[in-house]
Amino acid sequence: MSHFLYLVRHGEQENAEHGIAEGPLSERGRLQAHALGRRLSRVPFTAAHTSPLDRALDTAGVIDTYTQGPPTQPSNLLFDCVPSSGEDAPDSYESFFSGIEPELVEAGQAQMTDAINAYFTRSREDEHTLLITHNFVIGYFVRQLLGLPEWAWLTLGTGNTALTVLRLRSGRPDELKLFGDLSHLEPQDRTGVNRFPDV
Repeated sequence: MSHFLYLVRHGEQENAEHGIAEGPLSERGRLQAHALGRRLSRVPFTAAHTSPLDRALDTAGVIDTYTQGPPTQPSNLLFDCVPSSGEDAPDSYESFFSGIEPELVEAGQAQMTDAINAYFTRSREDEHTLLITHNFVIGYFVRQLLGLPEWAWLTLGTGNTALTVLRLRSGRPDELKLFGDLSHLEPQDRTGVNRFPDV
């Protein structure tokens, strides 16, 4: 049997383009969340958790109106963070890591260790867990699943309300079933770390 983790990046945040660090969803962010909620409406979720930041809580509130299973609960394990240091990372990432306080990196590393322990669990029955979180956290989870170098989460960016699905299995290799999928959104509604092609 399998434990499926449905990793969702929050919807577009209002005024994020102006450097606002925290805030509610934009109008387009709510549209994105509704589209993903409709997509997930038939999944028999056995658990659901969200980052406690406003943009994630708003996303969870919209998705909850569509999905089966228990309502989404806030979890500090899904908080936005820097999940590792730049040790052994390519030189091109030096400027990114040089601007981050070591205490923030230590906190992010501790958080992600606890998150992996909490969510990377196996089960005798199929389980479906929804996790609404942030770009770096999703990248780190995927990095963990694939056994990539510690810094490789930086290369695994996803768009707003992108869906990533991990399958954790007992006695068999784990699987990355879906990564950063945005097929629930029209091309003009896709936002996030990159500009997405019209596909």
